[in-house]
Amino acid sequence: MKIKFLGQSCFLIETNGKNIITDPFLKDNPKNPTLLKDIPKLDLILITHAHSDHVGDAVELALRDDAVIVTGNELAKWLANKGVKVIPTGIGGRKDFDFVSVKFTQAIHSSSINDNGQMLYGGLAAGILIYAEGKTIYHAGDTALFLDMKLIGETNKIDYAILPIGDNFTMGIDDSVTAAEWLGAKHYIPMHYNTFPLIEQNPEEWLEKIETAGLSGKIMNYGDILEI
Repeated sequence: MKIKFLGQSCFLIETNGKNIITDPFLKDNPKNPTLLKDIPKLDLILITHAHSDHVGDAVELALRDDAVIVTGNELAKWLANKGVKVIPTGIGGRKDFDFVSVKFTQAIHSSSINDNGQMLYGGLAAGILIYAEGKTIYHAGDTALFLDMKLIGETNKIDYAILPIGDNFTMGIDDSVTAAEWLGAKHYIPMHYNTFPLIEQNPEEWLEKIETAGLSGKIMNYGDILEI
């Protein structure tokens, strides 16, 4: 399995000969704009919530590749009206494919869609557990620290937990370290930071605090690929 970081909360996961992308905020990312032609053919698009820096280019990519989008029920219905294939899901719901299984988890965050200037309710924000090749990846989505992260860790043997550290809208560095201690994953990766001024953070400070806590962290720069 390969994981490639494409900025903000976007990760490209290659597993079992298929390509999965999370929160594909690509061409409008001010820090790391990505041409969609550089994204390989996708089979599955996972979206944690309805904000524009997470929905991003999902519709264009789904139409291009005939890919399926899996996301919360309200956002899925809105996306279906754009002509894309969707599978609506809810918190606690698991969906099995022949190459991966995904399960949506709680996240503490808002979720809304700006639809031609009208703000629409986007359903509940979520995190996602991704199960493939005997590995478990936890993409926490945009979230505050919440106590049930302990439960997520107790009920899953997580190999890599991907946590926001940007503060202001989500957990900051210190809360993400607490989350890491609760989750009990083998390794941790930071996300959702430094894309915009309001979420500027020093990932090296995060890494130092993770390692001081006796945990394993890895900073992924844009374009980095991790084989697990």
